Amino acid sequence: MAKTLKIDFVSDVACPWCAVGLSALDRAAERLAGEVELDMHFRPFELNPQMAPEGEDVDEHLARKYGRTKEEFAAARAAIRERGAAVGFTFGERSRIWNTFDAHRLLHWAGLEGAAKQHALKMALLQAYHGEGRNPSDPEVLASVVASVGLDEARAREILEGDEFADLVRAEEQRWLRMGINSVPAVVINERHLISGGQPPEVFEQALREIAAGV
Repeated sequence: MAKTLKIDFVSDVACPWCAVGLSALDRAAERLAGEVELDMHFRPFELNPQMAPEGEDVDEHLARKYGRTKEEFAAARAAIRERGAAVGFTFGERSRIWNTFDAHRLLHWAGLEGAAKQHALKMALLQAYHGEGRNPSDPEVLASVVASVGLDEARAREILEGDEFADLVRAEEQRWLRMGINSVPAVVINERHLISGGQPPEVFEQALREIAAGV
């Protein structure tokens, strides 16, 4: 009988390594099918919680935040694209960084609709942002992505028009910060074990197998 592990995947739609990490974790889960099952929950984390609604040029933002050159960013993007391709995630061009709070509100709602729906929405949001350069703070983009994974578009628009789930998402963000999570992706297993970063599938596979076996 397969052992079930609870996974809290703490991440931000704006984080490219979160796209790599989730894709790698999905590949590991496929390899462990029948041996280890994952009960996956997506938890909110904002890399840029103060980002203005109009967003910011990605190179200007990263230069100010990290103090690197455009050439260094280009090399980093090439490395991320390569890592993404290895796990089946395709990165496209993205010129701006936007606020992601409303995306997290919709992900919270999707979690109430079921784990599979939340997983599908998370991956679709990552693909829309990192693969297609779409704005995850635009209600029209969000409604379109919601509809693409079979969730109720009218309900999503209702959420976006108000502040439903806002307090819950903020409280959840603060909870993970208090627990010491300050970079993402952070993969918390059975509320005890932490795997940080966009690791390769082999790393996730070995760790999950050992944790399931009680090693």
